[in-house]
Amino acid sequence: MGFFIIALLLIVVAIFASCVKIVPQANAYVVERLGAYQQTWSVGLHLKMPFIDKVAKKVLLKEQVVDFAPQPVITKDNVTMRIDTVVFYQITDPKLFAYGVENPIMAIENLTATTLRNIIGTLPKAMFTAPSVSSASSLHSSNRSRIFRSTTTGSFPACSLTVFRLTMPS
Repeated sequence: MGFFIIALLLIVVAIFASCVKIVPQANAYVVERLGAYQQTWSVGLHLKMPFIDKVAKKVLLKEQVVDFAPQPVITKDNVTMRIDTVVFYQITDPKLFAYGVENPIMAIENLTATTLRNIIGTLPKAMFTAPSVSSASSLHSSNRSRIFRSTTTGSFPACSLTVFRLTMPS
């Protein structure tokens, strides 16, 4: 009888301990109750209901960096170039990040690539071959707001986009 009470007490303590969650700095936890969104926990100590609540997604709120493979783009005068980019982004809405898009990183990559193709498609090759102008810097200065608007969705704005290299055909 004594063994049964001790085992039951240990099980209750283990269940209670598993319900205490500490959300670290620069993180957010998306919590579901019975499979539906319940709330987003920010930094601090939280208690979840045993067997009813679950942490569905742990989201990092720091600025993150994604390097994308070089993409082919075509200029206004029909010259194919390759553009190598890096996107710095930060998640601003953990709920939308968890439930908005199936693969958010791929969505950022596709939005960025499409926007850059559209921008470079309106520019002539001469803009990228002029010796006095850095093609990457001119692309950034004239189109930064357009890139930012196009790659911004509700859950993760692309804080900045860096064009590392524009490769011209030989």
